[in-house]
Amino acid sequence: MPALSRREKIEAMLVDDPQDVFLRYSLALELEKEGRHEESLQGLRGLMTNQPPYVPAFFMAAQHLVKQSRTAEARSALRDGIEEARRQGNGHAAGEMAELLAGLGALGE
Repeated sequence: MPALSRREKIEAMLVDDPQDVFLRYSLALELEKEGRHEESLQGLRGLMTNQPPYVPAFFMAAQHLVKQSRTAEARSALRDGIEEARRQGNGHAAGEMAELLAGLGALGE
């Protein structure tokens, strides 16, 4: 029997704890590595609407969108992420996202 992939291991752990934010985030990253961009973004968007929203998901979604030349969507994710990071008192994450957003502004559409 072949060894389970990292994604399969994460999926197995999620069966026991489907709301685990870190596992859900890890799964989205693995899906992205496999080239399953829309599934990855769907997972990240789920984390962005989680209660409370998972701040790293905004930054990662924006990075994925930039790679796909979906700049307007990336900007939107960053603006929402900056607002949420500030709401949660996470100045470091807000700063990182503001930096990426400023870089996107310089590049244009």
